[in-house]
Amino acid sequence: MILKIAWKNIWFKPLNTILSVILLTASVAIISLLILLQEQFEKQFSSNIDGVDLVIGAKGSPLQLILSSVYQVDAPTGNISYEEAKTWMKHPFVKTAIPLAFGDNYRGFKIVGTTPDYLEKFGAKVETGKIFSKDFEVVIGSEIAKKLNIKIGDKFFGSHGDAEQGEVHEEFAYIVSGIASPTGKVIDNLILSNIPSVWAMHDSHDHEAHTENPAHGEEGHVHEEGEEHHHDHEEALVENPPHGEEGHVHEEGEELHHDEISEEGKEITAVLIKFKNKMGFVLWPRLIAQNTDMQAASPAVEINRLFSLFGIGLQALQYLAYGIMLISGISIFIALYNTLKERKYEFALMRVSGASRLQLLGLVLFESLLLCITGFILGTILGRIGLWLISSTTEQDYKMAFDPFAFALEKEGVLFIVTIFVGIIAALIPAIKAYRLNISKTLANA
Repeated sequence: MILKIAWKNIWFKPLNTILSVILLTASVAIISLLILLQEQFEKQFSSNIDGVDLVIGAKGSPLQLILSSVYQVDAPTGNISYEEAKTWMKHPFVKTAIPLAFGDNYRGFKIVGTTPDYLEKFGAKVETGKIFSKDFEVVIGSEIAKKLNIKIGDKFFGSHGDAEQGEVHEEFAYIVSGIASPTGKVIDNLILSNIPSVWAMHDSHDHEAHTENPAHGEEGHVHEEGEEHHHDHEEALVENPPHGEEGHVHEEGEELHHDEISEEGKEITAVLIKFKNKMGFVLWPRLIAQNTDMQAASPAVEINRLFSLFGIGLQALQYLAYGIMLISGISIFIALYNTLKERKYEFALMRVSGASRLQLLGLVLFESLLLCITGFILGTILGRIGLWLISSTTEQDYKMAFDPFAFALEKEGVLFIVTIFVGIIAALIPAIKAYRLNISKTLANA
C-alpha cells in the first residue's frame, strides 16, 4: 500500500521527478563505468605481466617498450642484435628468456615470432592441432580463430608492418598448425610462429626491394621459375585450398620450411626475462644501459606509473560524478520540500484516517529512496552500455575487451550505499516536517 502511494506521489510533479532521476542516473552511470573500467583495465594489465621481471629491447621510451612487447598496443622502440641478446638470455641469473620478433600482421592481428615458452607464460595450450615446428607454421589465438573463422590447415599471407592495409607478402604462405586455448589475455589476439619465419619473410622482402621487379598488374607476380601466379589481395586467407597450382605453396617457400636459417647478423624486437636471482632485477637495467645499445625496462614499474597517470584522470571524473550526485540530492530535496506544502492536507487526512506520525515520516523517506533506487538501477545499466561501447572501440583498435556483465561487488556496493545515503539526507527535512504536522491547525486552515 505504501509503495503504491509513494509511486503515485513521486509522479505528482513528473518534470521534477524526471530531472532528479536523470541527474542521479548520470552520476551513477559515470561512477559505475569508471569503477568497472579501472578494475578490469588494471586486472588485464597486471595479469599480462605475470612471469616477466624485465624486458630487454632497443633504447627509447621504457613505457613504449613495455606496451609494445608485453601488451602489443604500441609500435616497438626498434630492433636489437639477437647475438647480443643471447648473451644476456643465457646468464645464470635468468630462469626463462622468451625472444620476440615483430614485423607483420594479418588483418590487423600481429604475427609474433617467438618460442613455445610464450604460450606457457600466458598459461595457454594448443587446444586444437599442434605447436609450430616448421617455418611458416603458426598457432592462432582463440579470439582470432573465432572472429575470422580460421581452422587447422588454412593458409594466409601476412601484410608488412602493423597496418592492416600494408604490403602483402605473397612469397610465402603461413599455414595454421594449431589454435590456442582462450586465456582472456593478450595472446588470444596474436598469431604465433617461430622466429626464423619472421627472418625468412623479411630477408625475402629486403632482397626483392633491391631487385628490379617486372610490372605488377594483371600479369601477376613473376617468380624465378618464370611461372606466373595470381593472388587475391583483398582476401588473403585461403580456406581449404584446392590441390594443384592455385592452392600450392611455392617450391622455394617449401624449401625454406626445411632450410636452417643462419642467426648471424639477425635481429629481434625484444626479450621477456624472468629471473632466478632477483639481483638481476636491480643490477641489469644500469648494466645493460651502460654496456650495450639496448635497454632493460621493468613492466611492474612502468605499469604502476601508467596506472598513476590513468588514475588521476579517473579520479577527476569520479569527483565530477559525485558532484552531479550531490546536485541530484539537492534536486530531490527541493522536489519533496515543495510538494510537502501542497500535500499537507493529504497528510492531515491520512492522520485522521489512522496513520501514525512514523508512517508519514516513512512515506516521505520511501519516496526519496524509490527515486534513488530507480536512478541507481538505470545508472548501472547505462554504465554497462557505456563500457560495452568503449570495449567495442578498444577491441578493434587495441585488441583489448572489457566485460560489461562483470560486477565489482565491493565498490558498486559502496556506490549503492552512497546513493541511498544521498536519498535519506535529501528527504530528512521534508520527512521531519511531515512527522511534526499539526492536524488540527492544518484542517482548520483548509
